[in-house]
Amino acid sequence: MPRIVLENLCDSRLKVYSSCTDAQLRDFPDVEQGLFIGESRKVIDRALDAGLVPYSLFVEERWLDQSEELLQRTNPDAPLFIATHDQMQALTGYEITRGPLAAFERPKLPTVEDLVRDARRIAVLEDITNYTNIGAAFRSAAALGIDAVLVSPSCHDPFYRRAARVSMGTVFQVPWTRIGSVRDWAHEGVPLLKSLGFMTAALALSDNSIPLQDKRLRACDKLALILGTEGDGLSENTIAQCDYTVKIPMDHGV
Repeated sequence: MPRIVLENLCDSRLKVYSSCTDAQLRDFPDVEQGLFIGESRKVIDRALDAGLVPYSLFVEERWLDQSEELLQRTNPDAPLFIATHDQMQALTGYEITRGPLAAFERPKLPTVEDLVRDARRIAVLEDITNYTNIGAAFRSAAALGIDAVLVSPSCHDPFYRRAARVSMGTVFQVPWTRIGSVRDWAHEGVPLLKSLGFMTAALALSDNSIPLQDKRLRACDKLALILGTEGDGLSENTIAQCDYTVKIPMDHGV
């Protein structure tokens, strides 16, 4: 791995850590699927476990020794930029760092059919546009043993920097892909899930919602749990197309 101790911040390869937005990284030139940034040792470690390929790495010198084992696992051709605290702060705006940063090449997303071929329990996220909530949803999916996650076209990208960090790298552990080609994804997406053998359960508060522990849901060999936004929840069209409408019982009047 080429190690570059920075004397200044003029190297054009550093722009992925400073001047590129997540969207610009996704469309990064000369990299077929684009790039994303992984922050912290845990996120980078899990990305490497998933077989993702680093494009470059950037580490503050005080974290170098603690990161050696991790760095030995990375792409030997990827440059490693080593910076002082002041250089790191000037380039990224971070006053405090918790370890290395890495720019990864994005993997090609699988088809829905390939992703869920052996899955029994999947989650579908509709139009969630908060990075933190995307990351939290993936952490929950990993903790609850969800086999795969599907995200609608209007959902934020799980590989975006904040989402990946909040997920603690579980966006690389729980397989995911996009479902649908338009905002009203359910028009094509729900029939696709049904054709693949899944019963569909819309999580929504309505008079005819059944509790999550209902025996009919437990009896489903394959079940897709469909979750909506924090404010409006699922669209009425999505709810209407699903086999069940489901709620999670709460105490204290919640």
